[in-house]
Amino acid sequence: MDSPKSRTEQFEKLKELTRDIKICMLTSVEPDGTLRSRPMQSQETDENGDLWFFTSAESGKVSETRADPRVNLGFASGDRQRYVSVSGRATLVRDPAKAKELWKPILKAWFPEGLEDPKLALLRVSIEEAEYWDDKANRMVSFLRMVHSAVTGAEYEAEHGRLKA
Repeated sequence: MDSPKSRTEQFEKLKELTRDIKICMLTSVEPDGTLRSRPMQSQETDENGDLWFFTSAESGKVSETRADPRVNLGFASGDRQRYVSVSGRATLVRDPAKAKELWKPILKAWFPEGLEDPKLALLRVSIEEAEYWDDKANRMVSFLRMVHSAVTGAEYEAEHGRLKA
C-alpha cells in the first residue's frame, strides 16, 4: 500500500474519497460515556483538512462536544465499496462569513430563517486520523473477487490506508 506522504496529499485523498458521500454518521460521546450517532450532511473539507457541518447551536451534539470534543465520522458508499472513518475534535463555530460561503438553499428545511436563523451554527471537525477502504473496481468485479476470496481462501484486496493529521 502506497500511503500519501504530505499533509496536503493526505487531505486531497480524503476529499477524493468523501466527495460524493454527502451524508455521514457523526458519533459523539455523551456525559455517561455512551456513544451517540446521527446522520449529518457534509458541507466541505477545507484546505486545512477540517470538515464542516451546519448544526443547531441548541442540539445535543453541541453540548456533547463541548463536554468531550472527540468525534468520529463514518462515511460509506456501498455501491462504490468505499468506506472512510475519521477521528477528530469538534468545535462549535459562529462565523457568518463561513456560513454564507457554505450555505445551500436546501438547508432552509432545517433553518427556516436561513442565514438569519439564531440557532444556526457550524460544527468544525478537525481531523486527527482517518482510515479508508476503497475498492476501485466496479461492483461486479468486486463481487467476483469476494467470491474468489471466499472460495480459495485468498485475501480480498482493496486499497486500504491510514491518514494522519
